[in-house]
Amino acid sequence: MQERAVWSRHVTAGARLAGDRGVDVAVVLACLALTAFAVKTPWSPLPGPVVATAGVLASAAMWPRRRAPLVAAVAGSIGFALAGNPGTVLVGLYTGARYAPRRKVWLCGVAACAGYVGWSWLDRQRLLWDDFVFAPLGVGLVILVGMYLATRDALLDASREQTRRGEADRSMREEQARAAERTRIAREMHDVLAHKVSLIALYAGALELHAGTDTRLKEGTALIRVTAREALAELRDVLGVLRTTADQSPTSDGSASVEPVDYRLADLTALVDASAHAGHPVELHESAGPLPAATARVVYRVVQEGLTNAHKHAPDALTTVTVARADDGGVTVTVHNDLGATPLDLPGSGVGLVGLAERIRLVGGSLHAGPVTGEGGWQLRAVVPWLDSGAAGMQAVDARAAASPRPADAGAS
Repeated sequence: MQERAVWSRHVTAGARLAGDRGVDVAVVLACLALTAFAVKTPWSPLPGPVVATAGVLASAAMWPRRRAPLVAAVAGSIGFALAGNPGTVLVGLYTGARYAPRRKVWLCGVAACAGYVGWSWLDRQRLLWDDFVFAPLGVGLVILVGMYLATRDALLDASREQTRRGEADRSMREEQARAAERTRIAREMHDVLAHKVSLIALYAGALELHAGTDTRLKEGTALIRVTAREALAELRDVLGVLRTTADQSPTSDGSASVEPVDYRLADLTALVDASAHAGHPVELHESAGPLPAATARVVYRVVQEGLTNAHKHAPDALTTVTVARADDGGVTVTVHNDLGATPLDLPGSGVGLVGLAERIRLVGGSLHAGPVTGEGGWQLRAVVPWLDSGAAGMQAVDARAAASPRPADAGAS
C-alpha cells in the first residue's frame, strides 16, 4: 500500500511538472508574438531593434518565472516600459503575486506601476492623472488574483499532505495490528502446545521406565520422546515465522482473530492433575478462592509455564503449586520444583518466561524466576493484581504486550 502511494505521488508530481512546463512554453511564445506585434505596429516610440531586444529578453525571462518570480516581474515591467508589450508585465506581475514570498509581493506591484508610468512617459512625453489611478487599480487586481490562487494551491497541498499522512498512519496501524496479533498467536501457541508436548514426552519417559524387558515398548516410547523433541523444535521455528512474516488471513481490520479463553479453578486443577497423571509429582495448594476471569487467565498461564519448565528440567522432582491471596489484595502464584536428576532433552522456544513477564508487567504485576538459594531447585513466583476487567480487557493487554515488547527479568523457557 505504501509503495502504491509513493508511486501515485510520483506520477502526480510528474504530470503537474509536465503541465507547468507546457504552460511556460505557451506563455513565452505568446509574449514573443506580442513582441512581434509591438515591433510591427509599433507600440513604443523607441527604435525597432530596441523594442525587439527588450521584448525578447522580457519574454525569455518568463521561462524560469516559477523559480525566479521577482526577476520575471522586474523584467516584464522593463519590457513593457521599453517595448510596450503588456503581456510581459501582466505575466510577470501575476507570477510575482503567486510564487514570490508574501513579504516581497509589494515589490512586484511597485515594479509594474513603474513600468506602466515609464511606458506612458515614453509614449506621450507626459503623465496624466489616470496613470496614477488606473495603473494601481489594475496592478492591485492582478495581485489579488495571484495571491488568491497561491492561497488555494497551499490549501490543496496541505489537504493532500494530510490525506497522505492519514493513509500512512492507517497503514502503519494495520501493520502494527498484524504484528501484535502474530505475536499474540505465537504466545498462545507456546503456552498451549509446548505444555502439551512436554506432557507427551513426560508420559513417554514414564512408560520407558516401566517397560522392563519389552524391547518394542522401549523403542516405541523412545520414538515418542524423540518425536516430541522434534515437535518442540518445529514449534520454535513456527514461532519465529509468526514474528517475522505477514499474516496471510487478515480480518476486516487487517489482523487475525484469536478469541481469549477464560480459565477457572477447575481448569487449574485439571492442569495440575494432567502433570500428575503423566508421572510428575505435583501438589496444588489453592487458597485464593474464586478469581475474576482476567486474573484467573494470568494465573493459569503462570502455572502452565512453571509446569512446562518443570517437565523439561526436573520431571522426577516434586513440584509444588501455590495460589494464595497477597497482602495487597492480589494473587500470589508460586511454582517450586526440587532438583531433578534426569532432565528431558527438549528444546525451548525462547518466548516462555520473557512473554509471561511482559504479560504480567502490563497488568501491573511482577514476575521473578530463578534458583532457590540454600534449598536447591527452581522457583517461579508471580504477583498478579485483582483484574476485574473480563476477557476483553486481557485481549487489549495481549495486544499491547505484542506491540511493545520489553526485555523481562527472567529467561525464556
